Amino acid sequence: MPAKSAKSGPRTIVIIVYDNVKLLDVTGPIQVFSDARDGDRSNAYEVSVVSVAGGVVSTDTVVALDTLNAEIITDADTVIVAGGVGALHARYSPGLKKVVTELGRSARRVCSICLGAFVLAEAGALNGKRATTHWMHSDRLARDYSSVTVTDDEIFVTDGRVWTSAGVTAGIDMALALVEEDLGRLEALRIARLLVLPMKRLGGQNQYSSVLRAHTKSTIGRFDALLQAIRTEPANDYSVPTMAAFANMSERNFARLFTADIGVSPSLYVEQTRVEAAREALTLGNRRMKSLAAEFGFGSEENMRRAFKRRLGITPSNIVSQFTSTKR
Repeated sequence: MPAKSAKSGPRTIVIIVYDNVKLLDVTGPIQVFSDARDGDRSNAYEVSVVSVAGGVVSTDTVVALDTLNAEIITDADTVIVAGGVGALHARYSPGLKKVVTELGRSARRVCSICLGAFVLAEAGALNGKRATTHWMHSDRLARDYSSVTVTDDEIFVTDGRVWTSAGVTAGIDMALALVEEDLGRLEALRIARLLVLPMKRLGGQNQYSSVLRAHTKSTIGRFDALLQAIRTEPANDYSVPTMAAFANMSERNFARLFTADIGVSPSLYVEQTRVEAAREALTLGNRRMKSLAAEFGFGSEENMRRAFKRRLGITPSNIVSQFTSTKR
């Protein structure tokens, strides 16, 4: 059953921000909540954007946010801490911790988007909880807050009344899930259709970050030309002997240095790159599986299916049904 509002009128959503917040972490969920309607077609939510002192707050873009002083908020059904690199500094603000603690104490749900998890963790809201954040910072969250069980591959995580979401657009996924909990699946699906979004993304963060994660480990750049070649022409022969010759190295030295620089073996990197490229092509629609398998170097549809399962935990068919169905 959809959750009922504790009182008549729209449910109150309070989004907490701070300087250098990521704009999309704020505006994405706001759009979802603003489009939501109760059964009588009235606005289902009343959204407030607050900060410790109120007034104008900077974002990671040229657009600033005009915020309310958090002290004027006396009741919140759902509290959401937005993300952005500013969270890594703002989390230590006594004023911000006080706002999160006081608003979260009586709220039905306490949530974070992306790096907002660091703010919740610093305020103690994630103690003993499972949580997630952007995959690039999940190790740091686990290191800084040992009482939090961090997962780096889920789009969002719920643990009791605490919800945390992964990077940036995952906040929209979480907002849709919050709407579904409150208003039911049909309303959440209506909003997803309106915003041209999948109702629920299959798989986790790794389907978007596996190749990028490998790239961030490379700081020397000695394999940049090879990596570019693999990305540009993924169907070519990328056996270890071929790649070693491309890099003008012995096979043994190439395999050792590549793994040290990139963080994965050469064969794994090639497979990850092919999967990422094929996944992107599938999201565009109107592509036959057999042609994709050949175009991206898998050799056969079955090889492609197995590679998708290994790397993404989902199959090409899952992606087709998720992104290209006309019955949305």
